[in-house]
Parts: sequence; C-alpha cells; structure tokens
Amino acid sequence: MNDHIQLARSIGGRPIHRRSFTKADGRMLRLYGRRAHDLEPLPQLADDLAQGGELRYHPLRGEWNVYAAHRQNRTFKPSAAEDPLAPSLPGGPATEIPFSDFELAVFDNKFAAFHPSAARAANLAGIAAEPARGGCDVVVYDPASTGNLFTIGADRRQVLIAALIDRYEALFAQGCDYVLPFENRGDEVGVTLHHPHGQIYGFERVPLVQQRAADAFAGGFDLAGEIAAAMPEYGLGEDGGIAAFVPRFARFPFEVWLAPRQRREGPWDCTDEELEGLAHWLGEVTRRYDALFDQSAATMMAFHAAPRGGSSQYHFTVQFYPLLRAPGRVKYLASVEQHSGVFTVDVMPEAAAMALRGV
Repeated sequence: MNDHIQLARSIGGRPIHRRSFTKADGRMLRLYGRRAHDLEPLPQLADDLAQGGELRYHPLRGEWNVYAAHRQNRTFKPSAAEDPLAPSLPGGPATEIPFSDFELAVFDNKFAAFHPSAARAANLAGIAAEPARGGCDVVVYDPASTGNLFTIGADRRQVLIAALIDRYEALFAQGCDYVLPFENRGDEVGVTLHHPHGQIYGFERVPLVQQRAADAFAGGFDLAGEIAAAMPEYGLGEDGGIAAFVPRFARFPFEVWLAPRQRREGPWDCTDEELEGLAHWLGEVTRRYDALFDQSAATMMAFHAAPRGGSSQYHFTVQFYPLLRAPGRVKYLASVEQHSGVFTVDVMPEAAAMALRGV
C-alpha cells in the first residue's frame, strides 16, 4: 500500500497530508506533513514480528494487565549512528523510516504489546486471560535525533495533533474502545530511545483509570467549573480557549493539565482555535519544565479523551506528570504510592503553579 490523501482536518489554516506506506515486514508507516511526501523508499529490513501479548485479570485490583515477553529484547539506548527513528540515508543502515526525509512519522510498533491479530492467551485455572488485541503506534516528531515538543515548533505540533486525531479515528474504527496518545521523556522514566517521539496505545477495553474518570464525569464532576475555581491562582495561562493549570488535587509535584474551557470529548471535538492553543501549550509546558529544573525534565504526558462512542459529560484533558520534585531530585513512586495508591506530594499545588508561572 502506498497512497496519499489530504486530511479533512487542517490546523493553522494550511492543509495537512498523509502518505500511507506498507513496509517490507508488513507494518504500516504513515507520513504526515504540510507537504505531500513523494520521496522514493530506500532498502528495508524485514524482521520477524511479534503479534502482541496477552491480558490477565488481577482479581484484587479489578484491572487487566498486559504481558508481552517479547518486549524484553526491544531496542535499548542505541548509538546515534544506529538510531532506528532517524531517516534512512543512502548507503547507511536501514531504519524504521525508509526515506531520506520526512516531517512527522507514525508507524506500527515492532515490539507491540497490543496487536489486532493477537490470538494467544494462557489457560490458567481461576485466572481470566485473553489475547491482548489492540494497536501500538510509535510517533516520531522530527527527523532530528535531538529535541522535544517545544523545540520542534508550533507548526510541527499542529501537524502532530492532526496526526493524533487521524489515528484516534482509525483505531476506534479498528475496534479499540480506548485510545491513549502519550510521551515518556527522560532516563528517569525509563526511556530507551532518546530521539524525540511519543506513542499511541489502542485498547480493546477501557482501562480502569480511564473508566473511573468517565464514571466521574457521568456522575456530575464539572471540570469546567473546577478550572474556573482554580484560575488564576493555580493557572499558568490560557491560549485559544485552552487553560494550562496545576490541579488543586495534583498527585505529582508540578503536575500540569491542559483542557479546553468549554467541555470537549477529545481533540477531534475541539475548534481550530482550541487546537492551535493546545499546540502552543504542549510546547510551552515542556519549555517551562526544562527551565524550572535546569535540565531536560523527565515527564510522563498523555491525552485523556472519551472512549469510543463518547461518554456522558466527558471533558478532554492533556496531563503532564513530571518525575522531578526539584532540580536533580527525582520523585520516586515508592512503597506507599505503589502498594496503596496514596501519593505523598512534596510540593503544594499552589506553590507549583506560582513557580511555573514565574518561568
């Protein structure tokens, strides 16, 4: 497969194109950008691929966890010359992207925990288990091997958001009930590839945390009202109808949420102005973390949108969980947090908001 389309949703007043390309090993590569991509592919590798893991139900926690033993041998901190997320170059090693240039790339994860064709699960007496069906994408923000959501620029962040909306639609259509775009950043989070990138997981069922959020919204929690009550004391600012704020109930020191002032179910539901505001804050929060901690700040970021088919009163957010509580000091999730789910927060949310506003 090798086709080109212009996405129906454009951001920033200019069209966004997608090229879909089937790699030699059968995985799909999607190239997004302001310009239609027309380069010829370079030689590729065709390695054996895993077809996903399995899910097992935890009877005391009420959650399904994924077991994917093949991920134990995934790529681990390669040298710059062996960067699998870089463009392939003539005469150089074959990478995941068999083209000499691109703007933004999304491809099927070679080490996918979830896969649409997953078919095996253990037969364990008394323990529910099933194949881990779904999808796993890798999202490469930029051809350059260094950078972050701030340095790639506002235009590339707009392309990223359009690509995420496109993948939401595709994964929902594939049968995933929940889609989670996310980014792990920094050694403290366990990142094994430093090329600026994120991921997308498509789940066949709604994960427990996201189901609890959907239930809370359906039960009457009003995030728009909470934002109004929190601003401006807990706010970083507002752009295009998107508020950036430290939740008054934050669990991580310097946790930040982005959310439209008006309730939206997901980025697909936002206005163009809101998506431009979201693109701004994705970069600005990243910049402020790096400035506040005086280093490339380890962060876990994810889009929290409604499940497939919508959810009553659901309000879309993007949530940033930094893994630092001060420059050079990691916020470890140790025994109490891991065993009880009760977090000990070292920095008061109002103090965190003030510090981030001052950067």
